[in-house]
Amino acid sequence: MIELPASTVFNRRIPKQKFYDNLSVTPQLKRVFIEQISQIIWQNKIAPVTVNIMEGITVNEIEVLCIKLNQQGIDTKVLSLIDKEIPYHILFLLEYDRKMQAWISYKEASQAKAETFKPETYYHTEWVMPENLCLKLDGLNMDAVYENFVRQVAGQRLHTRENIGIKEAVILDEKRQKLQKEILALEKKMQREKQFNRQFELNSSLKQLKRELEDLK
Repeated sequence: MIELPASTVFNRRIPKQKFYDNLSVTPQLKRVFIEQISQIIWQNKIAPVTVNIMEGITVNEIEVLCIKLNQQGIDTKVLSLIDKEIPYHILFLLEYDRKMQAWISYKEASQAKAETFKPETYYHTEWVMPENLCLKLDGLNMDAVYENFVRQVAGQRLHTRENIGIKEAVILDEKRQKLQKEILALEKKMQREKQFNRQFELNSSLKQLKRELEDLK
């Protein structure tokens, strides 16, 4: 289980309607929000005032939200909605049937609206028993703590051969994910293709995509 200092405990329930009772939320997303989420608890507040860690340049606070689910799984649009409404970085802890899963997004400040953030790709752990969800509060400042949470939750997806920053690692991962989807789609297309010449062309494209993917590892 993630162990945080007692000084970070906030333990305040957030009404669900706080996130979907506004004009910009579609009826479909509101329905998904209501159906999938049972309860939201603002569990911890990680900040220089609650832990002995220096301020960051881009990260002021990290909120830990525990979300109790009605099912095992969540639509990332729901997490994105919460992320956009709360002007801080968030570590999500999902809970269902006595198991837990951590979710986090690399989150940058929005250029369009002050004091808001634009969540990017979401990363998550596997579903495990709470005692097996091991995340460490690690870093000399808030930026480093946040980056380490992202890397811990993402696991191998953000591990690269070079010592690069979190933003570059996320960009590389997004490129890998895109290439993997293209490769999978092309492989399926080859299986359906009957003409030899067309198969040859598709196979050449497939090899090129695989080389590009290999170069990103």
